[in-house]
Amino acid sequence: MIRIAHADDAAAVHDIYTPSVLRGVETFETELPGAEAMRERILTRLRHYPWIVWEEQGRVLAYAYASRFRERAAYDWIAETSIYVHAEARRRGIARKLYGTLLDAMRLQGINQAVGVITLPGQSSVTMHETMGFTPAGVWRSSGYKLDAWWDVGVWQLELQQPENPPQRVIPFAELRETAGWAALLQRANS
Repeated sequence: MIRIAHADDAAAVHDIYTPSVLRGVETFETELPGAEAMRERILTRLRHYPWIVWEEQGRVLAYAYASRFRERAAYDWIAETSIYVHAEARRRGIARKLYGTLLDAMRLQGINQAVGVITLPGQSSVTMHETMGFTPAGVWRSSGYKLDAWWDVGVWQLELQQPENPPQRVIPFAELRETAGWAALLQRANS
């Protein structure tokens, strides 16, 4: 089942994230943030962007969220996306379904562009993004140092919808989640 994350998911989300911090390069975070910090991240992001989870039998197995791409107001219509899946839940189509729901929510908000940032070579992430319609937009060479190595970072971009001129305001997720459009999207995602 796909649903909106809540504060009580912080420990499960932290557990899914931990291997990427300690042993992976999916994130360049090098210190575990702790469940309380993850709780704050969830609550803070949910004000403006979607943070959703995949739950089975009461257990969170994956999460995906959008976040601000850059601080300037001119970037309001573009957002960075992230997804993490528990090792036991990979290769089951969960990532594509959860990520697809995230992208659809962003469309409902009025966000025009999604950006995926991938530590290279990151072949499974590259494949998933390209399957979802993302296209390569550039590489930042040797941009992150982790696990005793320098890593390149690739940027993938997806146009979610044609930009309007002038644009409508982006609907904060805290507002969107109360609409019939969000309820219908969630119902379709879970059917």
